[in-house]
Amino acid sequence: MIIFLYGSDTFRSKQKIKEIVEEYQKIHNTGLNFKILEKDIDFEDFKNEVFSFSMFKEKKLIILKNIFDNKKFKENLCLVIDSIKENKNTVLIIWQEGEPATNDYLFKLLKKIAKTQEFKKLEELFLKKWIKKEAEKLGGSIDIQAVDKLIDFVGNDSWRLHNEIQKLVAFKKKMMIQVKDVEFLMKPEIENNIFKTIDAIAEKNKKRAIQLVRQHLDNGESPLYLISMINFQFRNLLIVREMIERNIPYYLILKKSQLKPFLLQKTWKQSKQFSLSELKKIYSKIFKIDLEIKTGKIDPLLALDLLITRM
Repeated sequence: MIIFLYGSDTFRSKQKIKEIVEEYQKIHNTGLNFKILEKDIDFEDFKNEVFSFSMFKEKKLIILKNIFDNKKFKENLCLVIDSIKENKNTVLIIWQEGEPATNDYLFKLLKKIAKTQEFKKLEELFLKKWIKKEAEKLGGSIDIQAVDKLIDFVGNDSWRLHNEIQKLVAFKKKMMIQVKDVEFLMKPEIENNIFKTIDAIAEKNKKRAIQLVRQHLDNGESPLYLISMINFQFRNLLIVREMIERNIPYYLILKKSQLKPFLLQKTWKQSKQFSLSELKKIYSKIFKIDLEIKTGKIDPLLALDLLITRM
C-alpha cells in the first residue's frame, strides 16, 4: 500500500502522520519495522528496507519524507513503484512538506496509484472548526468571538495557531477562552510580522526591510511563512487600492474585501503609499518567486532575500 500526503499545511499533515504511526504501534509494538527515511537516503538502502524479509510477522511502516527534490531517487522509485504497491507486507507513506509541482512525473503517478490526501491551508469556516477542536484536544474550550480574534491576529498558520491555543488553554486552565484573553496574551501577528516591513518597502528602505525580515527569522519564523504573509498583504493592498481608485466608499470596501476591520484599517492606510501600477508589479514579482519555490528552482531563504531586494 502507498499513501501520499502533501500540502502547504505542514502542521496538519504532521498530525496525520502521527495518527497513522500511533495506530500502527498499537498493533505492531516491537518498533523494528517502523522507519522514517529522509530525502538523502540511498535508493538501494531504501529498496532493502521495503523488500527485505521481516523476522517478525508484522507489516512494515516506512515513511519517505521530502524526496521530490531528489531527481535520481525519484527516477528509481518510479521503476519499482508498482512492486511496492503490490507488496502486502509494507505500507509506504510518501510525505512531502509543501506542494510539489503538479506537472512533476512522480506527483502525477502517485495521484493515480496511491491513497492521496492534500493538506491545504484551511479556509475560514473550516479553520474556525479546527481551532475549536484543537482547544478541546488540549483540554480547553474557546468562545467563537475569541476564535475570530485569534484568526485576526494569526491568520491560518496552523503551527502558530496550535502554539497560541496551547498557551491560551494553559492560561485559562478549565475556563473558556474569551476575546480578552486572546488580546491579553497576544499581539497582532500581521502587524508584528508584516506591516513594518511593508512600510520600509514603501519608503524604498530595503536595508530596513531586510533587517526586519531577519528579525522574524531569528524569532523562528520560516521563510515560507513570511513570503506567504507578504503575498497575503500585498494581495489585500492591491484589492483595496483598486477599489479606492474606483472611488468606492470605505464601508463598501469593508464589505467587498471581506477583511476584518482591524486589517482593513491598516491596509487602507498603507495602500496610500503605493500606486496601483506599483502594486501590480510587486504582486507579479511575488507570484513569480512563489512559483520558483514551489517548482524547486530556488531556496525559500534566498527567495525571501531576492523578493525584498527586487521590490
